Amino acid sequence: MSDSAVTPAHKRPAIRPIVQVAAGNALEIYDFFAYGYYARYIGQAFFPNDNPYVSLMLALMTYGVGFLARPVGALVLGSYTDHRGRRRGLILSLALMALGMLSVACTPSYATIGVLAPIIVVAGRLLQGFSAGAELGGVVTYLAEISPPRRRAFYTCWQVTSQQCSVMALAIIGVGLFATLSPAQIAGWGWRVPLWIGCGVVPIMFWLRMSLPETAVFARRRETPSFSEVCSILLANWRTILLCMGTVAFATGTSQTIQTYGPTYFNSLNLGVMAGFVTVFFVGLTTFICLPLAALVADKVNRRSMLIVVTLVAAATAYPVLAWLSAAPSVARFAAFELWFAFVLACYSAVQVPTVVELVPARVRATAWAFSQAAVAAVVGGFTPAICTWLTHISGNNAMVGVWLGVNALIGLLAATLLDGRATRARQGAEMQ
Repeated sequence: MSDSAVTPAHKRPAIRPIVQVAAGNALEIYDFFAYGYYARYIGQAFFPNDNPYVSLMLALMTYGVGFLARPVGALVLGSYTDHRGRRRGLILSLALMALGMLSVACTPSYATIGVLAPIIVVAGRLLQGFSAGAELGGVVTYLAEISPPRRRAFYTCWQVTSQQCSVMALAIIGVGLFATLSPAQIAGWGWRVPLWIGCGVVPIMFWLRMSLPETAVFARRRETPSFSEVCSILLANWRTILLCMGTVAFATGTSQTIQTYGPTYFNSLNLGVMAGFVTVFFVGLTTFICLPLAALVADKVNRRSMLIVVTLVAAATAYPVLAWLSAAPSVARFAAFELWFAFVLACYSAVQVPTVVELVPARVRATAWAFSQAAVAAVVGGFTPAICTWLTHISGNNAMVGVWLGVNALIGLLAATLLDGRATRARQGAEMQ
């Protein structure tokens, strides 16, 4: 389908474009989660060390390196999306992501090709981060621009909801692998299987996105900004961008803690591997169910008020829940912690995503949303697994993970209180420009 094909706002069924956009986003996040879930084995393959803690930290730091490229990708690919169109931007980011995934999945181990192995892996992670920097902004922008004004939270929630399909798929694959393969086989090649599966579905994602129509909001624009104009608009609106970044901190930090770091944390508590993947599956399922329901509420209440309530609850419960878990680690307590914060994350993301997309400057919507998310993810999100591992290691206290969750909740609370309540209400439910 050509770029001239346009989806008139609110006139065509929205299910098809939502699936087309969200499916590619799910694959993008699938790859990031897969790396985090199998970080221990990736560390052994590409960063071997006599000290297992050092090997794991090197793998987790490489995971974080991918996030460092996100702000750059948000600016470069985000400006391309704001200049050339939502459809073209989404296709380009998917192509770059596929190359990055393939490089990590197929690179021989350190024992086979030496130092070249970690170099290729780091380069692949940087490419994946570069593409992801714009992917999330492109998806949210597309969904926001095809949404009816009073259902924007519900439409945009599928950006995060689709990611839960990746979480559940990886959990099922993990259970299958650990049930059928020996520990030596998992460490040798089994950890690559989830990445190979991801590479196998890339052609389907391309097929879905190639037939994606352009949004009516973008198609009716007479002028689109150049890269320099995009940067100028972002600088002129730096206060808004900073507030948006503050709201991102809690969503990113919580997601990375309970979903990406979850299996590693579970293993550190000596609770076993299989039960960890089963728990992660139900975390994804809980978020998948709760997000659309919370989004329906977010479309009816004041955005700022909902952000404040959720972050207050999260800040108040983070450390007590983790202290309770650490006092007597068990599968049941770990599941309670994960499911509670999955529910909190669903309630928060349902309102945080549309809040940001409504606040950022309309002419650079894709870039502004992507940069707000990517800049925070580069520090808070990407290095959350490494930070949590480091905090528990140096303190000897597994409840320190709750401190990290609480800090991010307080950052989100501060940002929410500083938002202009009147401006938030004025934009909520307004037509996209």
